[in-house]
Amino acid sequence: MRVLALIAAAVLSVATARAGGNEPAWRASVLALVPAGYVAGEAYRTDTTALTGYLAVDPASSNDPKTPGSVFAPRQVLVVKLTSDGTRAVTAELKPRTDPVRATSDSDGDGSEYDKSHAELAAKRATLPEGTEPCDLGAWSVDKDPRGLNVRAGPSVTAHVLGTLPPPYHLKMGGAENTPEGGWLTEFRIIGFKDGWFLIEGAKPPGKDYEDETRYPRNAPKPYAGRGWVAASKVGAAFANGYTRMGGLFAAPFVDAKWTPAQRDLGGPLDTDGGPKRLLACSGYWGLVESHDGVRGWWRALCSNQVTNCS
Repeated sequence: MRVLALIAAAVLSVATARAGGNEPAWRASVLALVPAGYVAGEAYRTDTTALTGYLAVDPASSNDPKTPGSVFAPRQVLVVKLTSDGTRAVTAELKPRTDPVRATSDSDGDGSEYDKSHAELAAKRATLPEGTEPCDLGAWSVDKDPRGLNVRAGPSVTAHVLGTLPPPYHLKMGGAENTPEGGWLTEFRIIGFKDGWFLIEGAKPPGKDYEDETRYPRNAPKPYAGRGWVAASKVGAAFANGYTRMGGLFAAPFVDAKWTPAQRDLGGPLDTDGGPKRLLACSGYWGLVESHDGVRGWWRALCSNQVTNCS
């Protein structure tokens, strides 16, 4: 029995001492010790035997579209020495983070596939133009210019135009169409990001996947379907279920980064109904977005389904 008690005590020594049921008691006191230029995330581990706590931290610029964070970048951790009762921080030191980051913050979901998929995306970096951040997200064009959205050979307004993506398409088939009020948007995959531009491919004719294919007009607008660059300001998407905490956005593309509540377009906490006000950047399966109530942060998994949500 004594052996079992010792084992139980050892297990409990790495459990987190919680205050208010959600965060350890020492977290509040360590916030003053977070180095300038970083934001505090989750206090994800407490070693009560060693009187040491571990606080996830990320660069404060991680949610800035000019310097977006990267899910592929090495991270830092604030290693915190605690008082003898384990409730307050004494000192804190910024160190490279070597322990694995939890894949999901949803206890009912399994985010392990994201770890594998992000590793596969990282391996594809060499196949993308130099300096391009690998991504994999569904999205659509929100450009209403009747001339269409230019798809360029490089991330610049001076780069050669390879083709265009049609503006919203108001399909009419004698009442048999399913066209939404705003028209069908042109969907595509985002495979990279650089300097305010998304690298895309696989654009589809607007609405074709949602209409009767046998009646879809042959003269419907045809998008440029190859690989090319589009301005981030002309791109939108819908929220999908990325097995992370719903109701808000993360300060960096990690589930233990600082989390801030955010609202949907029509009110209520963010979920898979609707999409962001703006899509600003991407990294892996994460999108840097701005919510309709002005919160800027990261959401994992975006899709381009125009008929239903992507739960």
